[in-house]
Amino acid sequence: MTLVNKVIRSVRSPTITSLYLFRLDRKLSSRTVMSQTGPATKKQKMDVKTIGTHNGTFHCDEALAVFLLRQTDTYKDASLKRSRDPTVLDDCDIVVDVGAIYDESKHRFDHHQRGFTEVFGHGFSTKLSSAGLVYKHFGKEVIASAIGLEPGDKKVDILWLKMYKEFIEALDAVDNGISQYTSQEQPKYRNRTDLSSRVGWLNPRWNESAESQKVDALFLKASQLAGDEFLGRLDYYANAWLPARDLVLAGLSSRQNVDASGKVILFEKFAPWKEHLFELEAEQGISEDELPFYVIYPDETGGNWRVQAVPVSPESFNSRKALPEKWRGVRDDELSKISGVDGCIFVHASGFIGGNKTKEGALNLAKLALKM
Repeated sequence: MTLVNKVIRSVRSPTITSLYLFRLDRKLSSRTVMSQTGPATKKQKMDVKTIGTHNGTFHCDEALAVFLLRQTDTYKDASLKRSRDPTVLDDCDIVVDVGAIYDESKHRFDHHQRGFTEVFGHGFSTKLSSAGLVYKHFGKEVIASAIGLEPGDKKVDILWLKMYKEFIEALDAVDNGISQYTSQEQPKYRNRTDLSSRVGWLNPRWNESAESQKVDALFLKASQLAGDEFLGRLDYYANAWLPARDLVLAGLSSRQNVDASGKVILFEKFAPWKEHLFELEAEQGISEDELPFYVIYPDETGGNWRVQAVPVSPESFNSRKALPEKWRGVRDDELSKISGVDGCIFVHASGFIGGNKTKEGALNLAKLALKM
């Protein structure tokens, strides 16, 4: 399989794929020109930036940090030096995960030094690793470039925070030795399939050669692995998660048109809604007495409609207002008879969800439930 085909298979988003291919073409073209014309000129060498990080055993944080830097305009063609020699690192244009200095003005991004307490902010309190440091300062540029938006676009800010919460923060915590749980209870099983572990497995085994060129090549493989997963997750959030948020925002904003109480939200097509609904309610400062109780949406596969009670929290099984007790566990014609609504299919025994053959039927169930 060619390198180009590998890139195409590893990235689903057309926008991100185009970005990859553009940069790949530039790199391949550059290599071809250099092989034909001989060594680079002095001016060419001066124009190439250099990223520095430590040599030896590598970890996920600096592997991703290097990848992210190479997605920026400044460092997209940068060379890489892996060393702990201060004189070598001083010659680099930017240094990550080594050197015991965090100073944005000096382009130094280490987190190992005594007294380092930098966090991402915006409600996050996990101490940053080199991945989090680079992402904090360069993440918006990386995201904007990858999905084809201006850095100042509001969607970039939303995705920047979302990617930290769902992807980067865990890498920061693992590298800094921060436990996910406060309990000292022993876990019932071990998990060594997370991204940090998979990057770690790429290091040479203790009884294999750790020759520097071999380890450097493995580091590049690790950096690509971490970067591909970052871009894949970004692709999902940009092209699936974010459109769902827009749909939920529209439904939340127009809920008084569905029912004057504002307690019923209607979605004309299905999308994951719980997480977005709670976040948008908080952002808009909706008071407790104005919170919606029910969501109406089409079944993904059956062609029917659902009425679902909004839970008290995204992960809770308790509802703000469950469907009426006398409907629960009843189905089909019997349910239609009890409720007075034609086309009923079911109401779950817990009252958190019900079904009807039509949108109007589902809406009628929700409106009746508000009064019961």
